[in-house]
Amino acid sequence: MASGEITVLLKAWAAGDRAALDRLIPVMYAEMYELARRYMKRERHGNSLQATALINEAFVRLVNVNDVDWKDRTHFFAVSAQLMRRILVDAARARSAAKRGGERRAAHSTAVNLDQIADASSKRASELIAVDDALTALAQIDPRKAQVVELRFFGGLEVKETAEILGVSPQTVMRDWKLARVWLMRELGR
Repeated sequence: MASGEITVLLKAWAAGDRAALDRLIPVMYAEMYELARRYMKRERHGNSLQATALINEAFVRLVNVNDVDWKDRTHFFAVSAQLMRRILVDAARARSAAKRGGERRAAHSTAVNLDQIADASSKRASELIAVDDALTALAQIDPRKAQVVELRFFGGLEVKETAEILGVSPQTVMRDWKLARVWLMRELGR
């Protein structure tokens, strides 16, 4: 499906056209699955089910969102990347809470068993939480650099795709990516 047609359907869906959503679901699900697969590829081997769990949770949340003025396909995927970040970080925080005796509270914090999504090790969970905290701090200083990291790291997007979403050149994305990584590494090293 062409990008322009997707934009028209997103706008129709935002206006309440359920038939537009029905046409969008197979196309958007396939593209979101590819984003999740790219992210999960960096995780442990043999976790194809994890990408499926991540995309299912993200897709359910996106379909149930109301009052979003979808601008275009790239806006949809920027929101999707942000949502995947939230799901992964929430799962990591829930695992950390469970290890500290918060099993009951952690078990009720999400709609699905998100332990299937990310590595179950507490080291991995604490690293993901630290990255999220540092990324939140970076967003206060330089929102675009934080978006570049979010889209590339959590969304699994390539430089060209990230540039398209942010409306900047691929060179700007690479410069932001390099500077953001240096800043984050310094922040995480504290």
